[in-house]
Amino acid sequence: MNVMSDPHSKSSSASSSSRPVAVVLLSGGLDSAVCLGVARSMGFECHAISFDYGQRHNVELEAAQRVGRQLGVADHRIVRIDAAAFGGFKGSALVDAIDVPKDRDVAHPDDEIPVTYVPARNTIFLSYALGLAEVVGSGDIFIGVNAVDYSGYPDCRPAFIEAYQAMANLATKAGVEGRALKIHTPLLHLSKVGIIELGLKHGVDFSLTHSCYDPVHGRACGHCDACLLRQAAFTQLNMRDPALQ
Repeated sequence: MNVMSDPHSKSSSASSSSRPVAVVLLSGGLDSAVCLGVARSMGFECHAISFDYGQRHNVELEAAQRVGRQLGVADHRIVRIDAAAFGGFKGSALVDAIDVPKDRDVAHPDDEIPVTYVPARNTIFLSYALGLAEVVGSGDIFIGVNAVDYSGYPDCRPAFIEAYQAMANLATKAGVEGRALKIHTPLLHLSKVGIIELGLKHGVDFSLTHSCYDPVHGRACGHCDACLLRQAAFTQLNMRDPALQ
């Protein structure tokens, strides 16, 4: 495991302020940016964590750094996970040499888990966030999972979050000593339209975000599931997705 810090972040140490500390999973996408905006607006000193896990491109990590700077994170760690240890996450179109589905009917998804699912991704990411939370003295982790426009990923469901939170409080020193950890999911039951509205309320600059699964020369393709969900939501709000401008 390698850990890099954004040189533009404010600090790489534990909190020195009187504000409560939160760890925020920050992918660089629309949802995680809004999640960070909510955590900041709740008064938390935010420590962002992102992951280089062998995904097809680094555009999202660049976006994560931009969003972190815009929303004033106290610290931003980018953790490199050796995908080879997991067989290179074979079978996932976000990592493996598999075509990303394009122009699907995202308004009426089928019941199959899509090929863009990455094995155990949120479980792995939350484990790193949990470790960081203990190090920086935080009892709060924010993750931008969504059970409405969630593309069929099993690790975005409420039952998964509830189970993980219960496990975290059994498995950590803080939990055993009665300092309960809470996993915040402020976007869990919102539509994509609701998420964008919430982000606008909390000062998120969506032009800095990147959600596309298969960018072309660093720009959103406009045809993958992530792009189509974003576009449909911005259209409903009579806005143009800034990622396509």
